[in-house]
Amino acid sequence: MGIGLGARLRKAVEKGALRRINNGSGKGICVAIAAQKGGVGKTTTAVHLAATLAEHHQLEVLLVDLDNQGHVASSLRSHVRGIAPQTVSSVLLGRDPDLTAAVVATNIEGLSITSADRNLSQTEAQLAGRIGRELLLKRAMVAARHRFDVVILDCPPNLGLLTLNGLVAADHVLIPCDLSILSLEGVDDLIDTLQNLDAMFGRSPELLGLVHTRVDRRNKRQNSTIRRAVADRYQGHVLQSEIGVNTALSGAQLVGKTIFNASPSAKGAQDYRALGDEVVAQLWKERAVSAA
Repeated sequence: MGIGLGARLRKAVEKGALRRINNGSGKGICVAIAAQKGGVGKTTTAVHLAATLAEHHQLEVLLVDLDNQGHVASSLRSHVRGIAPQTVSSVLLGRDPDLTAAVVATNIEGLSITSADRNLSQTEAQLAGRIGRELLLKRAMVAARHRFDVVILDCPPNLGLLTLNGLVAADHVLIPCDLSILSLEGVDDLIDTLQNLDAMFGRSPELLGLVHTRVDRRNKRQNSTIRRAVADRYQGHVLQSEIGVNTALSGAQLVGKTIFNASPSAKGAQDYRALGDEVVAQLWKERAVSAA
């Protein structure tokens, strides 16, 4: 009798044996982290999900910053090693785009990032007149998908052209949302965008899930009300993991480190490790089922 799917998932997560998470296809998985509302911990989630997939699950991970604010590189400045020959902007505007030219190594084993790029806002305007403008990032990621097990895209906090490029390029989308009505409305708008992409291109990224972030666990009544509203609208798509408000996360950002490096025993570190475990289990489950 074969091992059950649940047992295989637990064994894979415990051993970190997911380097072939793509089932040997030679093509890595791309996950977009997207949220229309700012201030929900989107970049913090992208950074720490990428870091825990690399460190804890021993995957080769590329974290791509599509936001001109450059917060990914800022959050990881103590870990970054070197300067890339190109920026994301120059890659997207080039004739033969290859995202690997914008890759920078870090001292976190298995984790690479793209350089901060303050020109992305101007690049978005320049791309607006190009044919197939929504597909440019997807085309630029071909080599990166073969080089990395997972590519994580930190999308801007809006539904502009760079976010659309990220969503078109991605296999899955993870949506961080805090426990507020405004955040829930932003999720609704993003889901509408996914449906429009499906109508336009015949596909859209699968919804990996909604993750509650910046949760103040003292506000039990308000939290319960918003949780019920989210669960009613998106039943079956809300992840069990939640990211609580934690001062250690802000402290880690101040020194340009991950919380796993700055405060490994902090509650924020535990929350993001749990999120990494759940994301890996979700991705591995889908591929195990499709391969069966």
